Amino acid sequence: MDIKREILFRVLYYLLLVSTGLYLFFSLKCLRNSLKPQYNGGIVVNPEFNDGLKGWFLVGDAKIEKNVSSDGNKFIVASERKGSYHGFSQMFQLDKEKFYVVSGWVQVNHGDNANVAVIFKTQGGFQHAAWTIAKSGCWSMFKGGLVVNVSGPAQLYFETNNTSIDIWADSISVKSFSQEEWTFHQNQSIEKVRKSKVAIQVVDSQGKPLPNATISLVQGRANFPFGVAINRNILNNKAYQNWFFSRFKLTVFEDEMKWYSTETSQGKIDYSTSDAIVKLCKSNGVSIRGHNILWDDPKFQPNWVPSLSPRQLSDAAGKRIGSVITKYKGQVIHWDVVNENLHFNFFEGKLGPSASTIFYRLAAQFDNKTPLFLNDYNTIEDQRDGASSPSNYLNKIRQLRSGYRGPLGIGLEGHFVTPSLPYIRAAIDTLASAKLPIWITELDVQSSPNQAQFLDQIIKEVVAHPAVQGLIIWSAWKPSGCYRMCLTDNNFRNLPTGDVVDKARATLSHEGLVGTTNEEGYFETSLFYGDYKAIVTHPSIADSSFHHNLTVIPTTSESIGDKLLSYKFTTT
Repeated sequence: MDIKREILFRVLYYLLLVSTGLYLFFSLKCLRNSLKPQYNGGIVVNPEFNDGLKGWFLVGDAKIEKNVSSDGNKFIVASERKGSYHGFSQMFQLDKEKFYVVSGWVQVNHGDNANVAVIFKTQGGFQHAAWTIAKSGCWSMFKGGLVVNVSGPAQLYFETNNTSIDIWADSISVKSFSQEEWTFHQNQSIEKVRKSKVAIQVVDSQGKPLPNATISLVQGRANFPFGVAINRNILNNKAYQNWFFSRFKLTVFEDEMKWYSTETSQGKIDYSTSDAIVKLCKSNGVSIRGHNILWDDPKFQPNWVPSLSPRQLSDAAGKRIGSVITKYKGQVIHWDVVNENLHFNFFEGKLGPSASTIFYRLAAQFDNKTPLFLNDYNTIEDQRDGASSPSNYLNKIRQLRSGYRGPLGIGLEGHFVTPSLPYIRAAIDTLASAKLPIWITELDVQSSPNQAQFLDQIIKEVVAHPAVQGLIIWSAWKPSGCYRMCLTDNNFRNLPTGDVVDKARATLSHEGLVGTTNEEGYFETSLFYGDYKAIVTHPSIADSSFHHNLTVIPTTSESIGDKLLSYKFTTT
């Protein structure tokens, strides 16, 4: 990056910090100099090393020192490291009632692609807070977060398995937020990026304001897609159909479109079940994600696939891509092309490291309009899993982009045990730097006494994030039980998780929203983007009611207070 571009980048950085608050800023670029610490370092002592090593101490067997670059930038260095975590550290007092956002910049003295983990040793054990891929010659940003189960001292340190490299760090920040502050930022973000204020005036045929008119708003098309997975059990079960189709306009099939379901014997392709579900969905106006074309996990291949030679496998995979895309082109909104290829490498192991790139390129030849998605787990749900960390996800995107330049999306499965809301937010911030569509594709929560509470927290967090464009719950119903989380019992009565989803759905659609006009004939409210039918009733209206259609769209204003859409309805 040249000097002028870096100066411009720094100006934009500070503007973003002011305008976005807790959301979005993450530098995808490796910079010649690190930027200022976010939140002035928060609770970190001496975050920019202007006071030598004050606040920092040695952990393990290593040498730590302050260094200064040729242009005056100060930073800390850990060298002669004898263990993965040996280096510099700082102690904090962390509160179990607080949320912590962690960020900073790291560099290594030689080599590229060093996975560096930012870890806290807390009273409840070790917690990964962030990951980044550090390089030599430039600074890489990390951003993460954590919550603690027990209040008390916590020790921050940096870990990388390659002990031959020196770790440099600068502009380190640990910022605490109360639960009230966190919720405030969620609500503020929703108002800013998902909704507009709407003023509806009702006037009579003479143009005079009509007070005390009742306005009922019914949402048609929602701007934020929200759905639930289904499976073959819906085909002959009216109760299942009634429950699902009365609620959702978006779905994904649990298994029925996967390779092992449609080609159980080589060359004998059977789409009858997926065809039937597609037909049912189309008749009810439900959009479908295409999941999935190929799966990189060796356990989930058709049973005849693992024994194929590399050449046979390449031919079979190519035929599979052409077959399923040709079959459902124009009937799905996304394609998950190579599922879970951050964790697994079945195809790469047999066909070479560029297998995924080749498959994405081939898929685009059959369908160059539908976005092709990556899809993987633990990027937002388990901060210990370095294989699918946000930085490694971005690295996988870079690898794909070396040979595939078409439409691409980021799929985050979201199979949670215990959520860390600060980590979810920071991970999505990191991924948002790629400027690609981000969807939560398979959200569920492991069974526990807090399952419904955790589900509610996660839904609110991801809906509030400006970069998330859609959400699907992974709760396809089976008589024997769902994958990990059901929303109903076998009589399709809501479980607590189903109540959470219904509440979220009702919030997003303004279900049951009714208002009354004031003396000037106005009714004002805040609506999620989408299409609505406004039904107006008043004793003076001859036919008792009339309706108008309106579309709530994003405005050009950046200010929440200035986002106002006005409509005037005239009685006839």
